[in-house]
Amino acid sequence: MENIYRNIILSLSALAAAVFSVACSEKAPELQLDGDTWLTELSLDGYEGSIDRLARTVTVSVPETYDASAMKVTSIEVSEGASASVSAGDVLNMDFPQTVTVTNGDAYLDFAVTAVHDYVQILSFSLDGKYTGSVDNENRTVTVKVPTGTDVTAMSVSVIVNEGATITPASGTVQDFSEPVKFVVRKNTAEAEYVVTVIVTDSPSAVYVGLASSSEVLNPEEKTAVDWMLANVPNAMYVSFDDIIAGAVDLSECKVMWWHLHIDGGIDTKEKFEAAAPQAVSAMTTIRDWWKAGGNLFLTRYASFYAAYIGAAADGNIPNNCWGGSEQTGEITTGAWSFFVTSGHENHPLYDGIEKGTDNASGESLIYTCDTGYRITNSTAQWHIGADWGGYADLPSWREKNGAIDLGHGGDGAVVVWEYPAEDGHGAVLCIGSGCFDWYAYGVDASDDRYHGNVSALAANAFNYLSE
Repeated sequence: MENIYRNIILSLSALAAAVFSVACSEKAPELQLDGDTWLTELSLDGYEGSIDRLARTVTVSVPETYDASAMKVTSIEVSEGASASVSAGDVLNMDFPQTVTVTNGDAYLDFAVTAVHDYVQILSFSLDGKYTGSVDNENRTVTVKVPTGTDVTAMSVSVIVNEGATITPASGTVQDFSEPVKFVVRKNTAEAEYVVTVIVTDSPSAVYVGLASSSEVLNPEEKTAVDWMLANVPNAMYVSFDDIIAGAVDLSECKVMWWHLHIDGGIDTKEKFEAAAPQAVSAMTTIRDWWKAGGNLFLTRYASFYAAYIGAAADGNIPNNCWGGSEQTGEITTGAWSFFVTSGHENHPLYDGIEKGTDNASGESLIYTCDTGYRITNSTAQWHIGADWGGYADLPSWREKNGAIDLGHGGDGAVVVWEYPAEDGHGAVLCIGSGCFDWYAYGVDASDDRYHGNVSALAANAFNYLSE
């Protein structure tokens, strides 16, 4: 029996050795990974694609209104020895991204193919750095209104088009606009001709009204605000209160009047306001009549006092808690400055498109207007609310007595943004009295301040809202 077991074991060992020997004598199949797998050319309906090897994408540009739902592969080329998942003659629905796979042996790469409709648009157009045009991209027209006396025969063009597009004549050139001028915008397969017309008129759509005879002699805070308006609000004009008193400006087409009044050291009474702005008081009747006929006012900083003079404030009061510093000695912020958006008014058009912060304690929304290192006068005209002083025990009594709607407040609950709504035929009056609403920082370059752009965003929203 022992011999039988020994023979069986020897036989199994021999068989295993034979199998091992055969297995070792045959090579295992190797993966074929040496070939390139690039997509080197792809055209759809004759439109050549732009290939990005790093991102493994192909972008095919087609005209703006082109039907991309059934595009034929007119040419395709890949690396030597490779094959593609589509062939010339195949039809692809390019209304949606498609994937083309290039295979070479056991290696492959996927390429995302997208059809992009080319388009051209003029995003902004201005002349001489201060006359902003009204752009109609649907009808391909631009209208620029300039005041009487402007030399329209040699005006410097500043124009911005959509990314990747070019325009002729180019931005920075000087053109004669005594007759309409044609501009051509191109991008790949897209091309459009715009007609730019300059209209000489003394009927602005929006004005900044100030105490100075010219915007050039305003204080830096106000001049910075005016310069922004002239560069960004179509058919806008600077006028003085004296111009209005003299009837030198036609307000028949004016929808918005802005006044941003800065006074170093601040003011806090009607007497101080009247001493600082006698021309405004003299123009009161004309502006009141314009407001009663439907005109809208945007009053910021100490100009918010004016709401009481034209009759917008039901109780005739001005903000009861006001102060301010001086430009050259203003404080340097040690952190970001902001004000609160009153709960329930987060979607007011004034705040449209502005990224809001959130207060950790109350959960309320915040609007930041400057960051650390900004020099600010903190010039404030606000409404103190409380039974201790000021005449308004609580917000309901302030709303009832003054007739305004509170849109924003400070950390102590004081109202810093408010509106007298349009009703009974008269226009709206929108006021910002927060010290955060500041345009000029003496001796500080605020161009990189991540929050300061919100100041102009608030102003732009105010103009859009009041111009409707």
